[in-house]
Amino acid sequence: MPSESLDVHDFVVNKGHGVRGLSAMGLRKVPNQYVQPLEERLDAAKVINNESIPIIDVSNWDDQNVADSICEAAKKYGFFQLINHEIPEEVLDKVQAAAHRFFEQPTEEKLKYKRDPTAGGTAKLGTSFSPNKEKVMEWKDYLSLQYFAGDGSSDKNAADWPSICKTQALEYLTMVQAIVRKIYDALFKGLNVNGFDKTLLMAWIAVNFNYYPYCPNPELTVGVGRHSDGSALTVLLQDDVGGLFVRAPDGESWIHVPPTRGALVINIGDMIQILSNGIYRSIEHKVVANPRKNRVSVAIFVNPSADQVVGPLPEVLENTGEKPLYREIVFLEYFRYFFSKGHDGKATIEWTKI
Repeated sequence: MPSESLDVHDFVVNKGHGVRGLSAMGLRKVPNQYVQPLEERLDAAKVINNESIPIIDVSNWDDQNVADSICEAAKKYGFFQLINHEIPEEVLDKVQAAAHRFFEQPTEEKLKYKRDPTAGGTAKLGTSFSPNKEKVMEWKDYLSLQYFAGDGSSDKNAADWPSICKTQALEYLTMVQAIVRKIYDALFKGLNVNGFDKTLLMAWIAVNFNYYPYCPNPELTVGVGRHSDGSALTVLLQDDVGGLFVRAPDGESWIHVPPTRGALVINIGDMIQILSNGIYRSIEHKVVANPRKNRVSVAIFVNPSADQVVGPLPEVLENTGEKPLYREIVFLEYFRYFFSKGHDGKATIEWTKI
């Protein structure tokens, strides 16, 4: 079926075929709904080839150099990769394979998880970012699995999750939570903050299976537009296809984050930037599509609870002598504003500036 005869938005969003359905048609050209303005496409001339985000060996978490490296990376790059983190590669491979299995199911099976955001449930199939709000759509489908730390057992949390991927997602999430606690320990120790209950930043977790089908004109579109994450911390597992680019410290260029077998990509979210009063930085990043291969990633967004008030920590302000850069905000208010529009760089956190 040629794309010209389609109501693309209806086919992709309302009928739930996603961009995988478009890609499967063998399109020769990206539909206009996905053609990004020039300024939002990746400019190869702005990619720095001789710089990379730090890769940190965490085989010994008790080594002070590990904590120091995490804090320095969070200040300069907002991103880093962890290796030797003790999650077996078999677990990583299984959760990626589960993501492929879910998206390669017939559409009618996946549609069981296409829900209105107000309908409840802890598993949601989606496409793009905010397809009813953004001006140009993104070349990505996703399954978002919600996990609420205060809601009892893992079985209760995952009751709505698809059986085709539930076991693998839970196993991986359990191991990632242990790593997140250690990262938080390092980050808050680096701020000389001792009394803050870091479990408050692990109350609401989303495990997102992202699927980027091969694209006929990847240079015209994006898999994910430039943005910083609204989370406290994000843990990303890439496959071997690649496509992640991170804003360089100069604020203009981009750094490619090539896949590293067995590594986890960690990035600071907006909540940590606010809590640290800008000492740790949430950084813009984007994903490009691939012309030949389907790409999957597994992103775990670690968040406060919906009703948690977030603002610069008093101990940080006392230690630095600085005035607060951000106003206090309830996380749910921030979350709703973040999703009320398309990806737009750092605009959401700028909205909270004093």
